Amino acid sequence: MTGHAGPGRTPRLVHTGNAIVDVVMYLPRLPESGGDVLASESTVTVGGGLNVMVAATRQGLTVAYAGMHGTGPFGELVRGRLAEEGIEVVQPRLPDRDTGFSVVMVEPGGERTFATGAGAEAGLGPADLARIIPAPGDLVYVTGYSLAYAVNGPALADWLGTLDADVTVLVDPGPLVAEIPRPVLEPVLARTDWWSCNEREARLLTGHAEPLAAATALAERTGRAGVLVRTGPDGAVLAVRDRVPVVVPTFPVTVLDTNGAGDAHVGAFAAALAGGLDPVDAVRRANAAAALTVTRRGPATAPTAEEIDDLLGTD
Repeated sequence: MTGHAGPGRTPRLVHTGNAIVDVVMYLPRLPESGGDVLASESTVTVGGGLNVMVAATRQGLTVAYAGMHGTGPFGELVRGRLAEEGIEVVQPRLPDRDTGFSVVMVEPGGERTFATGAGAEAGLGPADLARIIPAPGDLVYVTGYSLAYAVNGPALADWLGTLDADVTVLVDPGPLVAEIPRPVLEPVLARTDWWSCNEREARLLTGHAEPLAAATALAERTGRAGVLVRTGPDGAVLAVRDRVPVVVPTFPVTVLDTNGAGDAHVGAFAAALAGGLDPVDAVRRANAAAALTVTRRGPATAPTAEEIDDLLGTD
């Protein structure tokens, strides 16, 4: 994938994460150790990194998937879904390994629990990253799942340091934030422009349970532009270095399924930044995307730009 800047060129989101298959089960409760629970409903769908990409494309942002994908039924599912969304696939398929999958257990209140089996997406190495040439103005998205993998993490940490300063790096550390090795985490923190995480992830990184304090501490370590701490029904905290953090409230909704809400937030935020919005307005738009997402079942249920406009009361 080449990237050439030029007059009138629109930025892209270059996604270096992991599009995998989700086996989603809606449960009355999580099973006890050694037990079993019958699901009221289940489905097999493409999720993982797809959720961020779908959220961004539905806001009008061009997206390229630069993560790895495998040979087998799960790889075929992923590539088919990417094609449906008009997302460019950068890497060739790995010939000897299928794409991985995640078991997603959704409780009645919408909370979800994951168990993930890694596949081809865990094999993104230096030679693969050399195929990615972001252009000035592009946004490069990195997930903590990749950073926790033995191959992807060190390769990404080195590669990010080679990017031009006018390429925006957006990192979401994800649930595995505590599993990212420090030799990988530190150079990634140093190159990140925007760091977006939830309260738990912010607490694990900083030791601060209070989101405002955690966001302030994170802004001192990363975020050449800023830091977001997503706080669910309370919205998000936006911290920009050397400024007082602000709380950007969200919108009251009835929660059906929280699966994919954080991804929808990140994807919509990326699209808003690419569109030139002020960071506070970009967060407000991302909050709206996440609020609409949790009212729908499924991992890739991000709203369209028009749906967000309606919620925000704009034209």
